[in-house]
Amino acid sequence: MNTLMQKVRNIGISAHIDSGKTTLTERFLYLTKKIHRIHEVRGKDGVGATMDSMELEKERGITIASAATYCQWQNHEINIIDTPGHVDFTIEVERALRVLDGAILVLCSVGGVQSQSITVDQQMKRYQVPCIAFINKCDRSGADPFRVINELKEKLNHNAIAIQIPIGLEADLEGIIDLISMKAIYFDGEFGDIIRTEEIPDSLLEQALLKREELVDAASIFSDELTEAVIEETEIPDNLLIKAIRQGTIQRELTPVVMGSAYKNKGIQLVLDAANNFLPSPDEVDNEALDLDNNEESFHLTGKKEDPLVALAFKLEEGQFGQLTYIRVYQGELNKGDTCVNVRTGKKVKIGRIVRMHSDQMEDVEKIEAGYIGALFGVDCVSGDTFATSGLNISMTSMHIPEPVISLSIKAKDNASETSIAKALNRFTKEDPTFQTFVSNETGETIISGMGELHLEVYIERMRREYKAEIITGEPSVAYRETITCHTTFDYTHKKQTGGAGQYGRIAGFMEPVTDDFVFENKVTGGSIPTQYISSCEKGFVSCLAKGPWLEYPVTGVKIVINDGASHSVDSSEMAFQAAARGAFLQAYFKAQPVLHEPIMKVVIETPAEFQGNVMGSLNQRRGMIIGSNEVGQITAIEAQVPLSEMFGYSTTIRSMTQGKAQFSMEFFTYKQVPKSVLETIEKKNEKKTKTGT
Repeated sequence: MNTLMQKVRNIGISAHIDSGKTTLTERFLYLTKKIHRIHEVRGKDGVGATMDSMELEKERGITIASAATYCQWQNHEINIIDTPGHVDFTIEVERALRVLDGAILVLCSVGGVQSQSITVDQQMKRYQVPCIAFINKCDRSGADPFRVINELKEKLNHNAIAIQIPIGLEADLEGIIDLISMKAIYFDGEFGDIIRTEEIPDSLLEQALLKREELVDAASIFSDELTEAVIEETEIPDNLLIKAIRQGTIQRELTPVVMGSAYKNKGIQLVLDAANNFLPSPDEVDNEALDLDNNEESFHLTGKKEDPLVALAFKLEEGQFGQLTYIRVYQGELNKGDTCVNVRTGKKVKIGRIVRMHSDQMEDVEKIEAGYIGALFGVDCVSGDTFATSGLNISMTSMHIPEPVISLSIKAKDNASETSIAKALNRFTKEDPTFQTFVSNETGETIISGMGELHLEVYIERMRREYKAEIITGEPSVAYRETITCHTTFDYTHKKQTGGAGQYGRIAGFMEPVTDDFVFENKVTGGSIPTQYISSCEKGFVSCLAKGPWLEYPVTGVKIVINDGASHSVDSSEMAFQAAARGAFLQAYFKAQPVLHEPIMKVVIETPAEFQGNVMGSLNQRRGMIIGSNEVGQITAIEAQVPLSEMFGYSTTIRSMTQGKAQFSMEFFTYKQVPKSVLETIEKKNEKKTKTGT
């Protein structure tokens, strides 16, 4: 094992909105001497948090783009990525977790496990990322870290176990008891950087012993040595307990829980210690790639720097010096002046400038070794590309990219803005795979699509600020889908006679609803449709899906089976069978009783209890289905499923309804059939569009 590598940690900090991720990172940077003054997230000092380097982030006090930095703590080198909490920027969390070895899940001691915590946890599960939990804001009124630990067990199925307990809570939070060393730790000085260790206060000794016993019990499953020590009732050395907890954490079968208050600078050093002690180093993580020469078989990456290079570009950013490509090296090393291959394009890439990032500042380096994260300049690639040594045709598995659910039309006020918008869209779509743009065939308008209103709002604002573009936006539109509800047959003959060879093709079969987007099955026997035309039939059917024959929305959930047909020795061609397939689709589609589906969002609103009735009423008016509500102190969390089309402008409504005290988050949940009354409105709108020719 590489001893140097064992001292490296690649960690992400992820959580629900406003749980304190960026504040925690800011404290990490101060305590590790990376910055010399603490700035607050909603910066009254006009500076804003170090990791929120974008103007918009500083103004709104939210994180939009994940930022990377690194620091040193107790001889360990920690690469940190601070990720956004808003579900609209979920791709930032996805791509960070894709390249990280471990994570810190930040939870609020009052809010507990909230909707976005669940989403983040699912993402960690997807990439098998081990994590520790940090219960923040223990100084807030209503703080109850042990209730949060229970929620971790019940809602997220984590085997969560406290390795600390607080000394006092709410306004009386004084310090932390470490259950491993069994010492009370206090944080003195203006920024809590002077650590004072004392004996555990008598009033808390009984609770500490009880919690320590629970901890040893949970950890002993992962160490025979520890189990022996427990049975023989001998003294348990700290390092033995740490080793066992580490083992459980790396296997994702144990989640150690630390607690404190980032804002009040209490317990932060212990979070860094826990990251060093319990989260894996790069060579303790199994990384797999796909061998493209060998039918995409799994290919084990060694993580050794002597082996051929394999690296993943996981994020792109346009900086003042051109395109910056964030890269994680999994095997081998990347040196200045090296030549490697972009596996997706097969093109050779010469490595020019290599830097290591600290938020938006950078420092030049000569190379990046396996296990490290860095950035390159002047490399032409897109997010998710793999770089490898020439001759090595392997690719890292790509990231999960959710489909956009909301669209807006945008228009430039003048010619100069038009050029600026084109530049901006080109850059943003390259950087963010969930932000998409296209020109509508019917209206000629430029349409942008994304994960939510805030997502699109932020990009429009960035175009105005960073590109000085004057933009007029159209009203938001929803990604409706058409689908069929019953089995129906088709038998269609396409015949066209012109001078010379004509066109002839006959297709027969049936269509029926399925849960997948589209399934095509060939059951033609006896060569009634020649084999070379089968793919043309499929192509013809696929071409009908982009725009449904009924309301012109995309069609999903259709299975097409062809079982008969006919061809002509002269007049049959690929084109003829494509046309026959389109005719067959139209022939059967309306008989299959199409319906319209709309995206339903999972909406979670956190509101003071006094506004609960009003909020529920507003959700009912918006065709919302309330799933449940949960009271935590003075705050009520209401969970509902609401059609996306009804959620436009909701942030303004809820602000005025609750005096600005409520906040909500929403994420895509599923597609459901549109009710009749709403369908009539949509049909009328479409008729109007057709009549006016827009």
